[in-house]
Amino acid sequence: MSKVYFASARVKKWKYADSMPGKLEKLLQTINLSSYIEPKEWVAVKTHFGSEGAHRIVRPVFLRKVVEAIKLVGGKPFVTDTVRIKGLDYLEVANQNGINHLSVGAPVVLADGLYGNDNIMVKAGDILGEIAVASVIYDVPAMVVCSHVKGHIQAGYAGAIKNLAMGAVSATHRHCGWKCGRGAMHAIGEGKLLWDEDKCVLCLQCQEICPLEGITFKDNKFGYDDELCWRCGRCTRVCPEDAITLPGGDDENFMKSLSEAAKAVLDTFKPNKVIYVNFLTEIQPECDCMPAAEVPVIQDIGILISDDLVAIEKASVDLLLKQKPLPASLAQDENVKDGDDVLSVLHKKPYLIQITEAENLGLGSTKYELIDIT
Repeated sequence: MSKVYFASARVKKWKYADSMPGKLEKLLQTINLSSYIEPKEWVAVKTHFGSEGAHRIVRPVFLRKVVEAIKLVGGKPFVTDTVRIKGLDYLEVANQNGINHLSVGAPVVLADGLYGNDNIMVKAGDILGEIAVASVIYDVPAMVVCSHVKGHIQAGYAGAIKNLAMGAVSATHRHCGWKCGRGAMHAIGEGKLLWDEDKCVLCLQCQEICPLEGITFKDNKFGYDDELCWRCGRCTRVCPEDAITLPGGDDENFMKSLSEAAKAVLDTFKPNKVIYVNFLTEIQPECDCMPAAEVPVIQDIGILISDDLVAIEKASVDLLLKQKPLPASLAQDENVKDGDDVLSVLHKKPYLIQITEAENLGLGSTKYELIDIT
């Protein structure tokens, strides 16, 4: 049975050891990083840099604690993410959100280069075939995956699996474009944006949110650069009239594709070289790639750490299911009741499929022991 270590967000003693940074230090000591990291070994600290306006990410203070713990066992850490908008802009977003060398105590780099197409094709499963894993992730010998647990309009639940599947995979590839990148998951092979002129009110929110400035409205007609488009789906998410859609496969295939991509990423590591830290804090209804942060829909719960991807995801979901929806949030707007599965009600997605499929692919076990270190 896999071990998942937990530290509550509650502070019952007014001293540093009972703070969340203090508890994270204890979690990192408990799991014994020296069992996973060799002296002088480069270690990727994989996180999400957020977006301009989306500030509720894994806070820099927590990333710094992870960096310091890696250094204590002799590792050489760096903090990384894949390109979500243009590379130089994304580094500036990271800096605005407090993630820089001075704050986290380590270099901050883009895992797939400034243009987001520095990657290696890796065999995935029956749905994806192959996927473009960021070259830095492909090459680095060890990794600590720091995931902000939250909702997601397409995945329903977003934790460590999604952080690997979409966060360690490039948006595009030099030769096969979005079909080899994370767009293959978003669109499951179809990927043509459809515009309903009768529904469109020309608010231009889709044009404003496009990370590649690829949407046009010449003569009030929607158009987009099909070759440039990453199929991220942000335009469809912000359209208030559902005038833009991105057809894809069914939910089951999408969830399974996340697990396939996560496995492809993990297949580039030797056994016992990846640690997972899930932050159940400031739990958002949507992804951190959106241009704003919302009021949390679930109260802060705490931090989990494990070397089993499936176990930590299952433990995270189990903890979420015990929580009440927060008032004055999207959960209240959607009339989520006490005892409801908050994220499921918000997004109506069968998100547990990604966890059970990850188990089927041999990425871990849903049977775990939760060990509260507080």
